[in-house]
Amino acid sequence: MVDKCNGLPLAIVLLGGLLSKNMSHIEWKKVHDNMSAYLAKEGQIAGVMTMLNLSYIDLPSYLKPCFLHLSLFPEDYVISTRKLLLLWISEGFVLQQDRQSMKDTAEIYLNELINRNLIQVVRTSVNARVMECRVHDFIQELAIEKAKEHNFIGTNIVVDPHLFPSSSPSLFSSKSRRQSIYSDFERYASIEHYSTSYLRSLLYFNLGGICRISQLDFITKCFKVLRVQDLEGLGIENVPSIIGELIHLRYLGLRHTGLKMLPLSIGNLRNLQTLDINNLKRVPDVIWKITNMRYLYIEEQEEDDPLKIDTVQNLQILSGITFNQWIRNNSSKLTSLEKLKIEGRCELVEEVEFSNSIAKLHSSLKSLYLKASDESSIPSLAMSSCPHLCKLECDPMPILEKLPNLLTLRLRAGSYLGKEMHVSADGFPRLQILQLLRFKELVWLNILKGAMPWLMQLEFDNFKTEIFGLNELLNLVEVKIPFSSLLAMILFHKIEDSFWGLTRIAGAEGGMHICRQKGLTLASSKQALEQLADFLEQCSRLNFV
Repeated sequence: MVDKCNGLPLAIVLLGGLLSKNMSHIEWKKVHDNMSAYLAKEGQIAGVMTMLNLSYIDLPSYLKPCFLHLSLFPEDYVISTRKLLLLWISEGFVLQQDRQSMKDTAEIYLNELINRNLIQVVRTSVNARVMECRVHDFIQELAIEKAKEHNFIGTNIVVDPHLFPSSSPSLFSSKSRRQSIYSDFERYASIEHYSTSYLRSLLYFNLGGICRISQLDFITKCFKVLRVQDLEGLGIENVPSIIGELIHLRYLGLRHTGLKMLPLSIGNLRNLQTLDINNLKRVPDVIWKITNMRYLYIEEQEEDDPLKIDTVQNLQILSGITFNQWIRNNSSKLTSLEKLKIEGRCELVEEVEFSNSIAKLHSSLKSLYLKASDESSIPSLAMSSCPHLCKLECDPMPILEKLPNLLTLRLRAGSYLGKEMHVSADGFPRLQILQLLRFKELVWLNILKGAMPWLMQLEFDNFKTEIFGLNELLNLVEVKIPFSSLLAMILFHKIEDSFWGLTRIAGAEGGMHICRQKGLTLASSKQALEQLADFLEQCSRLNFV
């Protein structure tokens, strides 16, 4: 079958995707016969497109709408998988599975499309989760063709006429339910939309330059049944209060828009599942009304007004709530919370109260990220059962290590001011990523044998910290550290040729990214960790910073 691909790389890749699942002999023969018939009749390019068509036909019914949805993205566009998965959920493409969150199910769909070679991976995290992806030009061409056949998108996508002169905004199909705009949003706002009154999804992509819009009233007036509205990167002066009339809205993306205020009527969006916005002056205290909210991103608030969220019991991701807002809520009610990021100033936060709020979190929590903006007034995590021991220097690990499903822990900006941290033998049973940054006073991190058995990535920026128990972390494959001195480089080269590789981290802060070789035996892994521990101990003695 590979011979029949005539040396075309994409055809071979697609064939691999077709045959990647378990197939019977009869199914293999069917693919073989179809390939012979199609590629014999067509030229090379047409043959590839025919094989693409076979790949689409072979998709199970639950994957086809996800594939068609890719037609909305610009050519060669790098797609954030976080956004992509949330869009699929909001569109209703993801089926609810027992004991599995819809986001996890959506990620399974994504990986199936990747395994079929219909989506290309651009970037992954240390625990092999796909962070960014893109679609090959030919594959996107097929997605657009099929999407138009099914009235999934309009017959044309509104674009900047200087970039795409052939596009016409007047040719939208009245049956299409989804549209995407590339760059020229002002032009899109000026045309009539009577034929698209049943639009369900409107996506904007800023492909360069500055585009601003003074009024969004036309969206609410023209698209009464809109479910998805993503305007990331579009300069917006204000959001009209009539947005509260979009009662079917499930996804509202306003990240990087420069918007400072949201109207109180946002609380009328009772079906809203995702709100993604940043740099607001303040978040209106109406989120508690949106009980269907699941994914709330409100990072970098300028003010710290009260925000009630503990009535939103379906909330799974909460990113950007401030310390003061957090402690005014009953965290024990957030029984579905999987990812939590707390940030901002916290001079009025009482330490025992904050510690107890973390201790009350349900076992569903998988990721915790604490980032304070003021190092002089940061709450510590104290043992809730021992409030008389609470001091600013109390070790946070005894509480955090008991969160059974925690996968990621990021502590920054002096969220602990003590000198020692201790992780017990059963601590952090599923933790994969640990980040400890700007801990100026920390001199000792003691990890007992059996702790953090699945830790894969460790990042810290203080060489005064001695780490004990590092050689027991057999799954540790990446370490990010800040050294840049010549002497540290010389020390590292003693171990580089054996088990470790080194790359320089780009950016103002710089530093080094140390990666362990793949495929090491258990004995070699232990030897590699002993070398790393010796190297870090030498750096600690020399006080590299």
